[in-house]
Amino acid sequence: MASRRARTSGTRRPERTRRRRSFVGHVIRFAFLLGLWAVIGVAGIVAYQFAKLPPIDQLAVPKRAPNIAIVAADGSLIANKGDTGGRAIDIKELPPYLPKAFVAIEDRRFYDHMGIDPAGIVRALLRNVSAGGVSQGGSTLTQQLAKNLFLTQDRTMSRKIQEAILSIWLEQKFSKDQILELYLNRVYFGSSAYGIEAAAHRYFGKPAKDVTLAEAAMLAGLVQAPSRLAPNRNPEAAQARAGLVITAMVQAGFITDQKAKAAMMTPAMPVKHAGPGSANYAADYVMDVLDDFVGAVEQDIVVRTTIDPALQTTAERALVEELGQKGGKFGVTQGAVVTLAADGALKALVGGRNYADSQFNRATVARRQPGSSFKPFVYLAAVEHGLTPDTVREDGPVNIRGWTPENYSRRYSGPMTLSTALAHSINTVAVKLGVEVGAKSVVRTAQRLGITSPMQNNASIALGTAEVTPIEMVAAYTAFANGGIGVIPYVITSVKQTDGKTLYTRVPTSLGPVIDPKAVGMMNAMLREVITGGTGKSASLPGWDTAGKTGTSQDFRDAWFIGYTSQVVTGVWLGNDDNSPTRHASGGSLPVDVWNRVMKVATRNLKPTPLPGIPYIRAPAVAWSDAPRAAQAQPEQRNDGTGVARPPAREKNFFEKLFGG
Repeated sequence: MASRRARTSGTRRPERTRRRRSFVGHVIRFAFLLGLWAVIGVAGIVAYQFAKLPPIDQLAVPKRAPNIAIVAADGSLIANKGDTGGRAIDIKELPPYLPKAFVAIEDRRFYDHMGIDPAGIVRALLRNVSAGGVSQGGSTLTQQLAKNLFLTQDRTMSRKIQEAILSIWLEQKFSKDQILELYLNRVYFGSSAYGIEAAAHRYFGKPAKDVTLAEAAMLAGLVQAPSRLAPNRNPEAAQARAGLVITAMVQAGFITDQKAKAAMMTPAMPVKHAGPGSANYAADYVMDVLDDFVGAVEQDIVVRTTIDPALQTTAERALVEELGQKGGKFGVTQGAVVTLAADGALKALVGGRNYADSQFNRATVARRQPGSSFKPFVYLAAVEHGLTPDTVREDGPVNIRGWTPENYSRRYSGPMTLSTALAHSINTVAVKLGVEVGAKSVVRTAQRLGITSPMQNNASIALGTAEVTPIEMVAAYTAFANGGIGVIPYVITSVKQTDGKTLYTRVPTSLGPVIDPKAVGMMNAMLREVITGGTGKSASLPGWDTAGKTGTSQDFRDAWFIGYTSQVVTGVWLGNDDNSPTRHASGGSLPVDVWNRVMKVATRNLKPTPLPGIPYIRAPAVAWSDAPRAAQAQPEQRNDGTGVARPPAREKNFFEKLFGG
């Protein structure tokens, strides 16, 4: 009995063991098969996603949108134009700590993996689980680059698989430094800045090669969440993130504790882009004309211009401060300033009060009535018909087919010289001269000097009823300043690719002689009297021989002053975009104030020289003081095109009447 139990017991133990082994074997086989099917399934999914990608042998890194760097005459950057906001950089240009900052915070094992980092993925998963949410991503720099180059921003498993495939391809195609360089040139930093160069200029106002360690850490920390961590919007968060980057750099052995402490003690501070940013008006003008010189832009280029940065800043400040101090009183909200050298080089261009508020370029696009500032073309036509500054004409009533233009004061002064009439902007004499030489002659004269806007052949054109742009007017006046040579305003002197290849170099050109030298002398003599004792007497430029003309249009809608020396011409326009009347803002008031400030800087490094044709030898003529007393009450004559004159709000005193408003 006992022996039977023993035999039975002895046989059961092997059976149980075999059963246990059989169960374990089944589990192992099942796991193996499950794993095999999982591998096959994953392989199938990968193959499917791979099939959706372009053929690998045809795959290429997309071209980066070209950047157009517009620089001033001294080489300083005015603006970057294009979709990226900055040029592409070579990683060798950067301080070593800059790319290392990105590696430290985004992908510390960058130089060890082959595009994807399983250890990094596991580490990120563990940290996310412990944090109870997504606190760290597992994407490598290569994966981020692959996403930026080839894929959408959708967070799907399909995109992640394609991202991994493309990352491996990138690692096979490029070196680590090349991948890092591509990444730094493509990653988005917020505020329309793509690439490290654009970000350095956007946030710190300097090229990437000049950023400090603290600034590099802030830029590296920014890419995680550009909107939330932008230093100009959320400086506290940006500083905190930069601190994490510096700590990561120490842990990775990229910097020493001493350098980290120094960076922490002097944290990065974003620059404040104060002011209206008027240089962008000049940059926009460059972009408007660039196609005429280089055509389609395929790669990064540098466009060197004629802009004088100091003068541009002065013109902007002068306009903004004048409008800020007096704009409300005079009901003026906008303005424009243009300065040209005697050869037509654009030295400063301000197209409005604030570029951020309005990108409409009033200096180059807006057509406004020039009022009496158009009269020099009438007088030039008269001089070319044989008249001289000493020719006498009658300031008296005019009736042209029912049109009866009047002087501002509604009074007449009788006989006076053309020089006196122009200096004090007498409407009736200008209209009579226009009729005498013919409206067509006036139009042809203005066109010959550079006015390209449409003009009608009618008598009222003598009072500046044709609409023109400020840059046209300044260009036309330049022929008076340089001795009679017509100019075509230009702003670009050269265009080069960033590799040094020259695409365009300006060759000096002009419209040639457009005014006879003798006529130039006569015009300069008359226009100088506008400043020495006429409507532009407030224009002051000590030590310089100056000339110019004021202009005020109907109902004081436009106020102009265009004045010049033999080397520089500046025009100022003030008014309102909706063409509403100002509160008696005239060409001899606010525009002259702006002109004075601009021209003092424009001529600061130039040697004073006389105006061409000066002195003009004048014959004895009727003096202004010898004219009837009524003639001594002539301020600048507004062009109203109808003969209706509106007196100012108050009666002018004797000296104001004598010398004009």
